[in-house]
Amino acid sequence: MEDRKLKKTHDCWIFRSPVRIAYSSILASDLVLFNSEFNRTSFLDNISKIIKMIPDNRPKNVRDIIEMKSRVMYFPVMFPKLVPTTATKPVVLQIVWPHRWEFDKDPNEFFEVMMELKKGNMDFRISVLGEQFTDVPQVFEQMKSDSDLKDRFTHFGYVESKDDYYKILRNSHVAVSTAKHEFFGVSMLEATYCGCLPLLPNRLVYPEIYPGGCLYNDRKELIGKLKAYCECPQKAVDDRQNLCIDFEKYSAEALSSKYLEILNE
Repeated sequence: MEDRKLKKTHDCWIFRSPVRIAYSSILASDLVLFNSEFNRTSFLDNISKIIKMIPDNRPKNVRDIIEMKSRVMYFPVMFPKLVPTTATKPVVLQIVWPHRWEFDKDPNEFFEVMMELKKGNMDFRISVLGEQFTDVPQVFEQMKSDSDLKDRFTHFGYVESKDDYYKILRNSHVAVSTAKHEFFGVSMLEATYCGCLPLLPNRLVYPEIYPGGCLYNDRKELIGKLKAYCECPQKAVDDRQNLCIDFEKYSAEALSSKYLEILNE
């Protein structure tokens, strides 16, 4: 098998596989950039597992070597130029799910939470955005065609136009993540920048970027927060206005010069 073939890299044998080749490439590099501290820490914490797969001549102090030449540079987000609009008091809570249609975003959890809200007679509307790929979780088709949530969808599917995409975000009040895997999360930052209050699991990269008030520890807490906003949508608007996030840290406009400096070092 291809995975069992060996090649010599930096005087140590590394099994050929995408993950292990990535590790050997990083060992050979001068600088390693990660798009979040969470990503960097996760990578470093898993190095020992890869090293244990090497049959002999295992390199020493690999974590220290990589850690010394690694750096965090956030992904440069192209935030839109927003035109001020006249604020109106919201009547119905608009919830947006702006993620790729993939299993690691845990859409099942999101839709189950929405079902719980409906069972509780909460009034709300949902926009389901995000790109679709070949392996789409079945829950999307189920929700769109025959679920009890059909009457709650204001939009369901990928939006080709960026302007239309941002318009939906600006017309939403709360953006929800139920992700099981996330090293950065462009879509949630875009939604927050466009005026949505983010609600995110208290794990992965999210505590690195968002204040504690935006984080939830379990489904019960998420449902509780959403119920409060369903009962008073204005509270979601007010909480978003009081939210402090330094978007410049993640802006492509601000980060482009820093990336150029690194490449020219």
